[in-house]
Amino acid sequence: MVATVCHAGAYQGRYVVVVDEDIELTGADEVLWAMTTRSNPVDSIEIIRRFWSSPVDPIIKKGDPAFCSRAIIDACRPYEWMDEFAPVNAFPAGDIEAVEKKWGKLLYK
Repeated sequence: MVATVCHAGAYQGRYVVVVDEDIELTGADEVLWAMTTRSNPVDSIEIIRRFWSSPVDPIIKKGDPAFCSRAIIDACRPYEWMDEFAPVNAFPAGDIEAVEKKWGKLLYK
């Protein structure tokens, strides 16, 4: 909630995604992966209605008050059973290099 309402986070923002420490915040792929594997929409998304925005916000109709909504998405492992949650499936670095060497021309066209 704090990230949603602080000035830098709130100005014309629509979504706040909360992730665990193992997710690279600047990596859109990792954040999207966390959203699709660690959240359940019915339990993991909170909507804040009539939140302040800006008169130059393109979703605000000209002449209407500068309000929109926000979504806070909890893309963290469930705290109650974090120890039982499935581990991240990752390839060892050597295997990734071998696949890229063998198939890189096809993978990165």
